[in-house]
Amino acid sequence: MSPRLSGKLFGLSASAWDTQLSVPRITTRSFGIKSLNTPKPSRFNIGPGLPVLESTSTAALRRKAFSLPLRTGAIAIKKGMTAIFDPETGKRTPCTVLQLDRVEVLSHKTRQKHGYFAVQVGAGWRHPSNVTKAMLGHFAANGLSPKRDIFEFRVKDESGLLPVGESIPATWFQLGQYVDARSNTKGKGFAGVMKRHGFGGQDRSHGVSLTHRSMGSAGPSQGGGSRVYPGKKMAGNMGNTQNTLQNLKVLQVDAEAGIVVVSGMLEAPNVHPCGSSANTLTLGSVSGPKGCVVRLQDAVKKPWPEVPTPESA
Repeated sequence: MSPRLSGKLFGLSASAWDTQLSVPRITTRSFGIKSLNTPKPSRFNIGPGLPVLESTSTAALRRKAFSLPLRTGAIAIKKGMTAIFDPETGKRTPCTVLQLDRVEVLSHKTRQKHGYFAVQVGAGWRHPSNVTKAMLGHFAANGLSPKRDIFEFRVKDESGLLPVGESIPATWFQLGQYVDARSNTKGKGFAGVMKRHGFGGQDRSHGVSLTHRSMGSAGPSQGGGSRVYPGKKMAGNMGNTQNTLQNLKVLQVDAEAGIVVVSGMLEAPNVHPCGSSANTLTLGSVSGPKGCVVRLQDAVKKPWPEVPTPESA
């Protein structure tokens, strides 16, 4: 049987019918997981005064130019840690000693050919018998000896490209400036959840046996959530991941010995032998054990230092 209609509706005019029945649809929200009807965010800048977002590669590089350093970085070796005392206040500051070992510019990358500006830098020395023929040709084309470590540093524009073969000394970083240090943390191997993620573990009594250090439940067991959610903290390999430490202050620079001292400690493994070259000391912590490779570059979250540019260097 069809539903009963109120008698008042039959006495309405055509305009009244439009007014009463043409009601805007109201978005309802349900408590069901898959039935939420929420408005989607706009993918375009439609507000007043907002710039138009472009999806071209040129626009992406233009937006990233604000966070790219003006100068190239350098490759250093972590030699160890020490401390510096302020003669006036007597404050003790832990610091890390870095060494620059025959750092030279190998090649360039330009936006016209590669899509971005970058400087390829090499450091150290490697025996030619341990280098592939392709890399030997790359070094020989520029008249350079084989390098142990090769890294690439992005720069903002062509003004940051140094000439091929130019050496980067410890004085490339000035006293008091801030740098960013990028290195790999010390590998710990396979670790459990208590060591890797800081879990508290389970009870030592009340019926718990042989599971004192286990992680416990991995997720729900009923309904649509009967699965292990992505990102669940579990046991696994710990360490040996790239870590960037920002805003490390340069405390000392020894041009003759090639030493740079930065504040704090650096984490890196002892994998490279010692060598007589430039060292750097910075204020701050640097990831990795002693002997690891550290990439130093001007800090992106601090004002650009008043240091020599490629044109004036």
